[in-house]
Amino acid sequence: MQKIKVALWGIGAMGMGMARILLQRRGIEIVGAIDKMESRVGQDLGRVLGLENELGVKVTANPEEAIDAEVDLILHAPSYLNKEEFQFMLEQKANIISTIAEISYPRAKDPELFSWLDNLARENGVTVLGTGINPGFVLDFLIIALTGACASVKRIEASRVNDLSPFGRTVMEDQGVGISVEEFRAGVEEGTIMGHYAFPESLYMIADRTGLTIDSIQEEIEPIVAENLRETPYVRVEPGMVAGCRHTARGFKDGEEVLTLEHPQQIFPEQGGVETGDYIHIHGAPEIKMAIQPEIPGGIGTMAVAVNMIPQVLNSAPGMKTMADLPAPGVIMSDIRELLQKK
Repeated sequence: MQKIKVALWGIGAMGMGMARILLQRRGIEIVGAIDKMESRVGQDLGRVLGLENELGVKVTANPEEAIDAEVDLILHAPSYLNKEEFQFMLEQKANIISTIAEISYPRAKDPELFSWLDNLARENGVTVLGTGINPGFVLDFLIIALTGACASVKRIEASRVNDLSPFGRTVMEDQGVGISVEEFRAGVEEGTIMGHYAFPESLYMIADRTGLTIDSIQEEIEPIVAENLRETPYVRVEPGMVAGCRHTARGFKDGEEVLTLEHPQQIFPEQGGVETGDYIHIHGAPEIKMAIQPEIPGGIGTMAVAVNMIPQVLNSAPGMKTMADLPAPGVIMSDIRELLQKK
């Protein structure tokens, strides 16, 4: 059996990380790499990854040079959603695994996007999946999986408490780190401070899959104020300034709160007496409580989930799929081709 031919669209931190994981997998061949950054275009992918040997794959800004009918699957990790990119990939009859948040559950915000992707994927006989650590795994798929051990569920609460310290300036600005409480609240009103972007995707994925139907969502974004000096290479936070953002989303059915997801993020949370972790509490029969401490790292977690979902996507019927539609991922230590079903 031929190796699975994979192309990478986006060679930033996520794309490079996925490439390194792919190189450790048997049965996969990287055949294309797309990126717009001038310092990467024209370079061998191996050199971009910092490897000693070249891989024989040149990074290009032109998708037509990297993707053709021989490509089985594209790992898609750009910075934003571009429908023209998806149209091109699907018309090349390539399966897609994307880390763009909106693609994890398009029905949540844009049902027309879901229908468009689903129809185009079916027409071309391929599958589209959006995934990552969050959305895609911790605050949606993992919750759904745990309800599989329940006879009934009344309410679900979950939180992902993580450390923002490793992130750069852009993330600090998006989360309002290093400014006053007044500036933070103004930024929330203006929409410049976003908190966690993809709560609706996770809430509706859980609700639709479990039957905990929701008819409205309320979101709250509050500052986490530092009581001591905290500093990263990108931001200095004095006592009384904002060290992070607590974003909460609540799903209601007939006025009753049935789903609650919380994502408090701050720099050096341990300095504020906070332990990071992923926490799920299912109020049902039986009651289930799960705690993972510290939290599953978002970077490598997203890379791994995307790569480990390759067999599920290639085995899937054509169309727009979500993590709730496909079998659970597992780490792939064998030849990935052994997990493929004959069609």
